[in-house]
Amino acid sequence: MMKRIHSGGEFEAKIGYCRAVVAGGFVHVAGTVGQGDDVVSQCRHALEVIGKALEEAGASFADAVRVTYMLPDRAEFEPCWPVLSEAFGANPPAATMIECGLIDPKYRIEIELTAVLPD
Repeated sequence: MMKRIHSGGEFEAKIGYCRAVVAGGFVHVAGTVGQGDDVVSQCRHALEVIGKALEEAGASFADAVRVTYMLPDRAEFEPCWPVLSEAFGANPPAATMIECGLIDPKYRIEIELTAVLPD
C-alpha cells in the first residue's frame, strides 16, 4: 500500500511530486524549503511543513531515521542547529549536510527526511 501526501506547495504541481510518500513502513519526505527572511526562519518553516506531513502519515520527528540538509552556504548551517536540536530532541536521526545550489536563490535551506512508521 502506498499513500501520497500533498502540501499544496508551488513546486509540487510544477515539477510533479508530492510532499511525502508512505510506503514499505517508511515515510519519505521530499526536499522541503521554508518561507522567511533568513535561514533560521526558513528552517523553522520547513520543519513545520515536514511535521504536518509526518503527522498526516501517522509519524513524528521522533520516528525520523535519516535527514539531509542542503544549503547554498555551509556557514549558514550552524545558526540552524538549535532549531534542529529542538525538533529532534532525544531522538536524533542520522544526518548529512550538503552545500549546493537550490531551486531559487531566495531559499537558504532545504530539508529531506525519512521516518519509519511507528508500530
